[in-house]
Amino acid sequence: CFIAGASGAGKSTLLKALYEQVPAAERVRLDEMPIERQAALIDYVDGTLWSATEILCRAGLSDVFSMLTCPSKLSAGQQWRYRLAKALMSQKQWIFADEFTDSLDRITAAVIAHHLRKLSAQTGTIFVLASCHEDILCDLQPDVIVMKYLNGKTHLIYKDKSQGYG
Repeated sequence: CFIAGASGAGKSTLLKALYEQVPAAERVRLDEMPIERQAALIDYVDGTLWSATEILCRAGLSDVFSMLTCPSKLSAGQQWRYRLAKALMSQKQWIFADEFTDSLDRITAAVIAHHLRKLSAQTGTIFVLASCHEDILCDLQPDVIVMKYLNGKTHLIYKDKSQGYG
């Protein structure tokens, strides 16, 4: 699900309300993921080096510099991607992200959106994402788009699996 709209239209409020409807054991929010301050990023990723690299790659953090840097010393965009990697590692059914890819350059945002679409199709993980950036919709291909408008109106668009959006 992708919640789109201008700043102040109520995206975060809707995201929070949806988050509260999901059982706590099945959900995670990116903004709740802590940024560690002690060791290298790779030390906070569970599993083998191969599986850790795969998760970091999905989050756009597979370069050696990022892996060997302490998460607290990463840029804002890299810290957002670190939180995404931690959320993916949590194995939760529902992942919520406000300001989805807002701190990323638009090419990286498109790549992350594409990776998450594939991951959702493979694993059944449900992503509920909110952003004012609509340029990632082609890569994300959400099943539901919620358009929030400043006048308080909301428009729902459901993906017709056989024909696209309608």
